[in-house]
Amino acid sequence: MNAKTGKRKNNRIRLTGWDYAFHSVNYFLYFVFTLLCLYPFYYIIINSLSDGTMVDLGRVLWYPVGFTLSNYRKMLALSNIYTSAVVSVLRTVIGTVCGVFATAYAAYFFSKPNMWRHKLWYRLVIITMYFSAGLIPGYMNIRSLGLLDSFAVYIIPGLISVYNMVLIKTYFESIPAALEESAQIDGAGVLRRFFWVALPLSVPILATITLFTAVGQWNSFTDTLLYITNGKLYTLQYILQMYFRQADILSKQLANGVMDSSIVENMVGSISTASIRLTITVIVTFPIMCVYPFVQRYFLKGIMIGAVKG
Repeated sequence: MNAKTGKRKNNRIRLTGWDYAFHSVNYFLYFVFTLLCLYPFYYIIINSLSDGTMVDLGRVLWYPVGFTLSNYRKMLALSNIYTSAVVSVLRTVIGTVCGVFATAYAAYFFSKPNMWRHKLWYRLVIITMYFSAGLIPGYMNIRSLGLLDSFAVYIIPGLISVYNMVLIKTYFESIPAALEESAQIDGAGVLRRFFWVALPLSVPILATITLFTAVGQWNSFTDTLLYITNGKLYTLQYILQMYFRQADILSKQLANGVMDSSIVENMVGSISTASIRLTITVIVTFPIMCVYPFVQRYFLKGIMIGAVKG
């Protein structure tokens, strides 16, 4: 501020013609790169909104051709679609909340050097990242625990992710020890320090792990394939994957003249395999795409601090 005139000095840097040209090229390249990233999603959406015949012919490139919502109506009319959607939402919400809490709780204790046999237990846990019993022993373990055909099979086996635990543990170790020491002096126990000191200071890494866990829970269908035979516990991804596979088989049979088109139409709702595939892709990815922008701002800070100690 100038004492005589009372006017703020102009500290703007004067740009030359070369500077403007450099910035213009940068903005243009970023714009093109953004379009390249967004176009695959846009391509899937416009094809799911187009007539199946035009999709099969490859004529949908920039805008919907033969705009229709019949693809979504036919997919939403499939049997068990709403029940499976409820199961997927419940497993995503419950599995994410329980998984993040359990992983953070384990990471909190492993971040304390005074934990009994700290190094031994930590190494035993880390070993599980590199070695697993295999599919058959895993199935036998699930069966012995009584988790077959149970909703709990979606929650308990994957309750703690060792990789995520390592990230959260490293983040906890970056929190100044004086904060917890002062809380301990005031009489705060382990649980109080965990809930009122560690967790509030770890929002970036917890938000990042929450998204990772939610995406994994939402997209998973192999556990349904392996452990569930009760149709009421089928997830949305398993149902859509099943119809996707069925549509592909039936369309091949139709092409070979094995089945009548009316039968295929009644069973899968459309003879366009590409339309079914793209519509399923939109249905499965849309919920996660809606959640992602709200936690994206935590990614950089959460991953960088959680992955690098010090």
